[in-house]
Amino acid sequence: MNKWIFNPYSVNKYKQYYRFITSGFIHNDTLHLIFNMFVLWMFGKNIEYIFTTIFGSIGLVIYAAMFLLGIIVADIPTYLKHKEHAYYNALGASGGVSSILFSFVLFAPNEPLYLYGIIGLPGLAWAAIYVAYSIYMGKKGGDNINHDAHLWGGLFGIAFTIGVYPEVLLHFFNQLKDFSLF
Repeated sequence: MNKWIFNPYSVNKYKQYYRFITSGFIHNDTLHLIFNMFVLWMFGKNIEYIFTTIFGSIGLVIYAAMFLLGIIVADIPTYLKHKEHAYYNALGASGGVSSILFSFVLFAPNEPLYLYGIIGLPGLAWAAIYVAYSIYMGKKGGDNINHDAHLWGGLFGIAFTIGVYPEVLLHFFNQLKDFSLF
């Protein structure tokens, strides 16, 4: 764990850049791992299908690249913020998972998503709540969760998806014509 965890100080001082990726493959506990993998399964299968439909078999490579780069890119702001703090650590695949989740929202902003199977809102509404919550908690801190990675992973997912498939913007805005909270 200590060799793989994302420790910005070690990256900065000892040039251990591998931590940008290895930290995405370790989790704090079983619940953390299960939650990340559940969200990845829920939305990843859809993005994998969409990318392979659009790009053929290379779509799998694009999908994997988005996930892995999401892990890395999501930690860059954390690195810049904490590179002089020897005791700051972060771990988990949340940046990559968020990139997949937000890519899904671009393709299906009106798709109802249910929190605990009860509260159903369109994906775009949940995305806005998620961004606001991540910004708030990132500033508040104190809960040992890298909320900045969630935010930057999601933003990366949007940018990556638009970069590889610009037509998604037209699709997204066409879908918004039918947007409704309920």
